[in-house]
Amino acid sequence: MVEVTDAPEANRYEARVDGESGVAGVAQYIRTAELVAFVHTEVSPEYEGKGVGSALARTALDEARAAHLLVLATCPFIAGWIDRHPEYQDLVYQSRSRVSD
Repeated sequence: MVEVTDAPEANRYEARVDGESGVAGVAQYIRTAELVAFVHTEVSPEYEGKGVGSALARTALDEARAAHLLVLATCPFIAGWIDRHPEYQDLVYQSRSRVSD
């Protein structure tokens, strides 16, 4: 079982497997009042393919939704995960700037 918790003091979500004390994976973020930018996700090699990355993404995105935050996924893993799970597309931040060269 994968347990994911927010560690706001470290600006990341942390995943642990089966109650182990060591961190199996992390999703680093930058949070503002309007959005959360996911900048890096990493899963330890021994936990790859065991659902740790998916648990990180799902928990982080569900919490963003609950907090009414938009998501800017600069991390390729989180961006790809959102692409594969269209139920999270409504969270994706869209630039509204009309500035051009």
